[in-house]
Amino acid sequence: MSVNPPLIVIPAIDIKNGKAVRLHQGKIEQESIYGDPVEQAYDFERTGARWLHVVDLDAAFGTGSNRDIVEAILQNVDISVEVSGGIRDTPSLERALATGAHRVILGTAAIENPEWSEEMIDRFGEKIVIGLDLKEGKVAVRGWTKTGGGIDEILLRFNKAGCSRYVITDISKDGTLAGPNLKLLTEITKATDARIIASGGIGTLEDIAAIRSMVQAGVEGVIVGKALYEGAFTVSEAIEVAERI
Repeated sequence: MSVNPPLIVIPAIDIKNGKAVRLHQGKIEQESIYGDPVEQAYDFERTGARWLHVVDLDAAFGTGSNRDIVEAILQNVDISVEVSGGIRDTPSLERALATGAHRVILGTAAIENPEWSEEMIDRFGEKIVIGLDLKEGKVAVRGWTKTGGGIDEILLRFNKAGCSRYVITDISKDGTLAGPNLKLLTEITKATDARIIASGGIGTLEDIAAIRSMVQAGVEGVIVGKALYEGAFTVSEAIEVAERI
């Protein structure tokens, strides 16, 4: 009898103005502040996390940079880190990888400069992840402030380019604790053979279990943010559910 591989729980650290924050439905004016990002990274590592999802929101919105803090996290934890936010050219991508990022997520760049993104996939392989944030059926870019094209043609393009992994976020769910968009995730898994990391809406351990049931369909991991910061459950509790056979 075959056994599904475990679901990977990936705690999120979104950084704005030097602080760890969570946004509500991607709205920059609706933020909750949770303190020092590096301390938060240590805490997630201590409680069992094997991956971190680190986003420089100021870079994503084009309002500044938290590069030093991102690099401090990369240099001071012994677990794998994927980074996102403002990585839109070769120097910024190479710098992220050189400072220890295991994966780099291309969001806006994937939509606004797909040819370059395809070149990076060809050059760096699995180190490149395409992040697709969905807003009212369209892919959102520039920190979720503008919308790009439809997801079907984007998936088709990057599937052909050899993309091995996508992060899929339903912005309407993000930061709400209202549960993931399982319908969207199901549609995405049917449209690609790449692995999927689900993001947005996780609020309970039951939500983790629901995503866990999709591993065989191609969902590899789940990004968890506000639920951890608000104490809905711990990293270790989430991992126990995610790895349950």
